[in-house]
Amino acid sequence: MDALSEILRSARLSAGMFLRGEFTEPWCLSTELSVADCFDHLGPIDHLIIYHYIVEGRMIVEVPGEPAVVMLPGQAIVFTHNDHHTMAGRDPAVAVSALDVVQIPGPGNMMVIEHGGGGAKTRTVCGFLGGLALADDPLFSSLPRYLIYDCATARSGEVVRASLEFAAAEAADNRPGAAAVLAGLSELLLIEAIRSYVESHGDASGGWYDVLRDRSLSRAIAVIHKDPEQQWTVEKLGRTVGSSRSALAEKFNRHLGCAPAEYVMQHRMRLAARKLVRSHATIMDVAVSVGYGSEAAFSRAFKRRFGVSPSVWRKTQGMQQPS
Repeated sequence: MDALSEILRSARLSAGMFLRGEFTEPWCLSTELSVADCFDHLGPIDHLIIYHYIVEGRMIVEVPGEPAVVMLPGQAIVFTHNDHHTMAGRDPAVAVSALDVVQIPGPGNMMVIEHGGGGAKTRTVCGFLGGLALADDPLFSSLPRYLIYDCATARSGEVVRASLEFAAAEAADNRPGAAAVLAGLSELLLIEAIRSYVESHGDASGGWYDVLRDRSLSRAIAVIHKDPEQQWTVEKLGRTVGSSRSALAEKFNRHLGCAPAEYVMQHRMRLAARKLVRSHATIMDVAVSVGYGSEAAFSRAFKRRFGVSPSVWRKTQGMQQPS
């Protein structure tokens, strides 16, 4: 069982917003989106992840406070926390806002940006993933500002490259269903970018580096995310993953800063917060789906975590859309 895949599956990211970019030298684009800008495509979210995949040409990406990054064909850059950034060609150009030049087509079609001075061409595919209740998620909060994924060096690179470029070709020809194909690929790219990042930092230690490398701890995380309704005790987790109670509890505290029971509760609350907004399930049904047999007990736990009742959360979060 893959802990990383289970974590991302339970995060219930929305992937319904995509963009095809065609830029010609000289060009420079400034990208600064808010979650409100994406509401119509991604629904209620409070966390935005953006990626740019280079199909042809090259571009220079700059993030305030970070060195410039040169991106080449077959490479993707994933902004895990929606940091403001600029993208540019080789030649100097004045930055324009992406929001000022984007072409927004009808439902089901990809957005398009065609911009530049008519010189050498760069083509990209960009995707947007939205999440809810991720602010204190231990994995997402630990990710760096951006990840670089290189199809030429990553273990899964050829599969990811072929899939993304097929979808890009479909989009360029305005073939129906291209956006649906990319929706499935967006989570794949994020998983592989995180996995590649962890593998490339083999000597690093601490936090999620150690969690994903530790067999019993990563399996425990995976089963918690896969079956949150189970009544997980440290003894039951230990039996499930083949670890002693004391050893597993020590690993949770050392690497995640909390006891197994606290991790289970935090995950249940994040999952419930998403279900309340993104489904029509009753509050009792949501409670049962995350392991509570009583609506009152669930509501007390939810209010301790988010400061409001489940019904108020559902109402206020579902209404957070641009006016």
